[in-house]
This record gives sequence, structure tokens and C-alpha cells, in this order.
Amino acid sequence: MSKLRNILLGAGVAAVGAIGTKKAVDYLRNRGQEDVVEESVGDVEAVAADEVAYATVEADSVQDFLNQSFGNPGRYVPTRPPKVFEYQNDQYMVIWAKDNEKNKNQMMAFKYTDAGRKMVASVGYTGNATDYNLSLDGTDFAVEVNGEKLVSGKGETAGANEVDFVLA
Repeated sequence: MSKLRNILLGAGVAAVGAIGTKKAVDYLRNRGQEDVVEESVGDVEAVAADEVAYATVEADSVQDFLNQSFGNPGRYVPTRPPKVFEYQNDQYMVIWAKDNEKNKNQMMAFKYTDAGRKMVASVGYTGNATDYNLSLDGTDFAVEVNGEKLVSGKGETAGANEVDFVLA
């Protein structure tokens, strides 16, 4: 789990509580803030194959990450609690934000590897249209838009009020 801590440090994201574990399907479906785990601040020793190890992060702390990553301070403002987690030895960060420049919501997912951070999903959505650019092939994940799971490609579909990062 030290990789999960390194992601937080490298991105400048502040953890609120210790790292916890939860069934992956339950963790990914939760649109609210995860409960702060009050147990040890140490690493989680064992994670079942169907669980994620996650860090509860301070939503405001991803603002600096967004400003630095996209070079336009204030363009993206977080709208939902971010998800920073490890699933089957792969580390991810998912951020939902308002794109003030294009006046739409945005979901961005990053996968962390030894080579660095790679954006694997970018979805812009309004009630009228949803555009996406996805590279989730080879991962266990998809983006769910209006009940449809999308894994790869670039395109547009019907508008949505919410999009989720889910198990494929």
C-alpha cells in the first residue's frame, strides 16, 4: 500500500484518514465521502481480490493538483469526493469536477504506473450531451453513462447528470 501513499504525496493530495478496505463494487458506487477509517494509520496488510484499498482524501486538496496538472487555475473545481484507490495492485485516482471554461461537468481517471501517471478516462457531461475519451482496455474498469458501460474510444452519447467509474 506504500504506492497508494506515494500517489497522495506526489499529487499533493491530503489524506483525511488511514487507508481502509471495502468491496470494490460498493466503493465505486458510493458518490459521497467515504467514512474515515479510525484504525491504524499503517498500511493495510491483506486485501481480498474483490476489494479496494482506499484513502479518504480531503476534496479541497485536489484543487492544487487540478490547477498544476491543467495549467489554468480554477478551470476545474471538484464537485464530488475524489477516489484514490488500489485494486489488484494497480493504483487509480478519479476526480469529478466542474469545467468552468466549457461549462460542463468532467470526470477524469488516472492510472499510476512505475512510468508515471496516465489519464485513462476523460468524460465531459451535461444534461444535453456526454463526450468521452477512454483508454480502459486492459483494466478492470469502465465508465457508466446512463446505464451503459463504456471502456474505450472517443465519441459522444446522450447527456447525463452523473457518470461513474465502475467495474467493467
